[in-house]
Parts: sequence; structure tokens; C-alpha cells
Amino acid sequence: MQEVYERIKNHPDFRNLVKLRRKISWILTSIVILFYFIFILIIAFSPNTFSRTVFPDNATTLGIIIGLFIILLSIFLTGIYVYLANKKLDKINDKIIKIINK
Repeated sequence: MQEVYERIKNHPDFRNLVKLRRKISWILTSIVILFYFIFILIIAFSPNTFSRTVFPDNATTLGIIIGLFIILLSIFLTGIYVYLANKKLDKINDKIIKIINK
């Protein structure tokens, strides 16, 4: 069984798959972290920015809307990762399995 693991680990397509997966993950994670830290920095250095109401006579503030946007962005980017994993990464994975099982 160890021999199979070594063949997979040393296969160039597997290495490319790992690199591609890592690249996609880091890009999507960086986007979420960037938006989150910008949100936190605005709260820290300009708290009045998010305390503005969106509509007159309404209690909903800009901070609530932007916070909700960040949550929805995270969900959306997770969906993008799942889509890419199902359409692209799984095909590469299946190709590797077929090659190794020969």
C-alpha cells in the first residue's frame, strides 16, 4: 500500500493538483481576510463611518449592511471553491486515480 501512496505522491499531475488547490484556497482565503481586516480597521479608526443609518427613520446602520456583505462574500467564495473543486479539481483527481490504477 505504501508503494501506491509513493506513486501518487510523486506523480506530476498530483503535484500540480496540490499546487492548484493550494493556490485557489489561498486566493479565496486572502480575499475574505482582506475584507474582514478592512472592516475591523474602519471600526477601529473611524467608528462613526459604520454608525450612519442606511435609510432615514430606520435603525439599520451601514456597519450591519457591510458586516452582512462580508458574511455573504464568505458564503459566495465557498461556493466558488466548491464549483471549482467539482468541475476542475475532481477531474484532475480522477485522472490521477485512473493512471495509478493501471
